[in-house]
Amino acid sequence: MFRISHFMQLLAAAESDGAMPAPRAAGSKASPGPVVIWNLIRRCNLTCKHCYALSADHDYAGELSSAEVGAVMDDLHAFKVPVLILSGGEPLLRPDLFQIAARAKAMRFYVGLSTNGTLIDAPMADRIAQANFDYVGISLDGLRDTHDRFRRLPGAFDRSLAAVRLLRTRGVKVGLRFTMTAMNAHDLPALLDLMRDEQVNKFYFSHLNYAGRGNIHRAKDAQFAATRDALDLLFERAWRAACDGLDEEYVTGNNDADGPYLLHWLQRFHPEQHARWHEPLRRHLVAWGGNSSGVNVANIDNLGHVHPDTMWWHHSLGSVRERPFSAIWADTRDPLMAGLKSRPRPVKGRCAGCAQLDICGGNTRVRAQQTTGDPWAEDPGCFLDDNEIGLTTPPLPGCAPLASFAARRRIPIEALP
Repeated sequence: MFRISHFMQLLAAAESDGAMPAPRAAGSKASPGPVVIWNLIRRCNLTCKHCYALSADHDYAGELSSAEVGAVMDDLHAFKVPVLILSGGEPLLRPDLFQIAARAKAMRFYVGLSTNGTLIDAPMADRIAQANFDYVGISLDGLRDTHDRFRRLPGAFDRSLAAVRLLRTRGVKVGLRFTMTAMNAHDLPALLDLMRDEQVNKFYFSHLNYAGRGNIHRAKDAQFAATRDALDLLFERAWRAACDGLDEEYVTGNNDADGPYLLHWLQRFHPEQHARWHEPLRRHLVAWGGNSSGVNVANIDNLGHVHPDTMWWHHSLGSVRERPFSAIWADTRDPLMAGLKSRPRPVKGRCAGCAQLDICGGNTRVRAQQTTGDPWAEDPGCFLDDNEIGLTTPPLPGCAPLASFAARRRIPIEALP
């Protein structure tokens, strides 16, 4: 996850104070355990086009019981996991969700809820507020027509937006989540305006990853030029918010090339700040470290299988029914986990020769695995051109090089279908 606003606030403060603080030293992370995204249930009332869980509206056999969830939580707490994100499917369909949330809060986890929002009416909003979730993320795939088409449910947008309003009026911290593809990129500017109009202070922008139905639809992923245009918009919005002292948070996920791209964005659009702060900002980006799959972010699915993140459901590291999560997560006998935890990662192709590898960490390995069968091949989702990543020699063997970005036809967001 790339916290745009964090870096923009660093820049804004540096402009004001005349200095940028040094980043925290490597290894100074307060909690050794990863953030855990927990798919408590696979059932969902929707069948969204880009669902990585391939969920449907029926029960799935073999899901963890309440007692099993409690035992896993005890182990997570002992392992110093700081954050639980309760997800699905649609987590509100799980009958014991609020008992699980109450237990998690009592154990002092930071507890987030990821929902499509369509099941949140006034009574449900009251229950969510009473549960004291630290954060509730509601997904919107665009404005009304676009969102309903993605969610395959007429009226889904109105119901999700109503949920945002119900929760916000009850003092719940709410954020909008948006996964961009070529089919909905045109709605991004309007969604950012909607965020501000609705007084929502967090926006999570997700690049489409290749997993589940997202893998099936990867041919319709946004063109790289449109991705860059979207990031230009997000970065500028976050920069202006930081300069104006607005309580707004912009975050991206699933493409760690966003980190190095920030430096190029700063050079193009704010050259004076780039000249002053390039080196200290780069040090902060290196400290961030890029992709954290298998290191600082983990996933437990509805059956109790542990994965390096939510996009690796086709690769199980083990089951919490057979071994504690803490033992599974620390075990590097799995070659994938050994590679994910190594620094630098054993990446190939243009990633191996990339001058920004210390920032992005090799980016999203599941994209390489889904498209080539090799998790260490170059990331086909990297939208930086060869000059931007400092490639002056041919890429190392192991994966066919991407076509030069300069040869691609730039497609403005507004021209996408």
